[in-house]
Amino acid sequence: MQLGRALDEYLRHVTIERGLSEHTIAAYRRDLNGYLAWLDARGILTTDAVTATTVTEFIAERSGAEPPPAATSLARLQSAVRGWHRFLVREGIEQDDPSARLRPPKTPQRLPKALTIDQVERLLAAPSADEPIGIRDRALLELLYATGARVSEVVSLDVDDLSYGDVLRLRGKGDKERIVPVGSYARAAVDAYLTRVRPGLAAKGRATATLFLGARGAPLSRQSAWLVIREAAEKVQITVDVSPHTLRHSFATHLLQGGADVRVVQELLGHASVATTQIYTHVSVDTLRDIYATSHPRAR
Repeated sequence: MQLGRALDEYLRHVTIERGLSEHTIAAYRRDLNGYLAWLDARGILTTDAVTATTVTEFIAERSGAEPPPAATSLARLQSAVRGWHRFLVREGIEQDDPSARLRPPKTPQRLPKALTIDQVERLLAAPSADEPIGIRDRALLELLYATGARVSEVVSLDVDDLSYGDVLRLRGKGDKERIVPVGSYARAAVDAYLTRVRPGLAAKGRATATLFLGARGAPLSRQSAWLVIREAAEKVQITVDVSPHTLRHSFATHLLQGGADVRVVQELLGHASVATTQIYTHVSVDTLRDIYATSHPRAR
């Protein structure tokens, strides 16, 4: 099969049948287009012409590039290549998988960066409660920290998603839904935004059910949400790098530090595997060490 056609079929598969996110699909398309361009430059135009040696040479060349790629980028590239070749075999397009012996590089396990509880409280209090946009921003920040939601999940919320009382319906990766509790502070902030601010913003734009709106009435974008957090951090002089994911990390870390079970946190975060959530347990080691140092009679 021609390479371009085979790639189109694979991307259609991961979009429709696997329901991957737009961000993930875009990364697959970018990586595999680079792979196909490399193959084309070597006169390899069909899927049956790709061999194990071909795949090994491609990955070796990419690994030795200057500047060297990040381990995570290389791992994602290998995953995309392997996924495409496995798909071709599974669909009966090819009999053999030339990437079968490919092993992804080990990626360093990075501990998530979390804010302290004091820093979070300062961040949440940063937006002005006397200005419409400040009321909206307070609701956005409170909801992100209260639920541990991804910023993409929060900006895609509809008003009706809040109609479950003290819980919220979130749509995560692969369009999977989960229900998470919403604390009283976040609920109060969102209620204030809904009654005092959103009607005025909605009147400036086209009719939309989206919960969070921009100054002109259009749905708030991920980039705008990121700016809200950055400006709040700058206002209260939090010098560490703060992003929407920082609040998600802080949500998980503070729950575990408070005694929450890791599987409960897994469910709240929407992780498919508990192994993904367990990285947050390492963040609490410093807390355990401090408690041990101050509590054990022979710790020092």
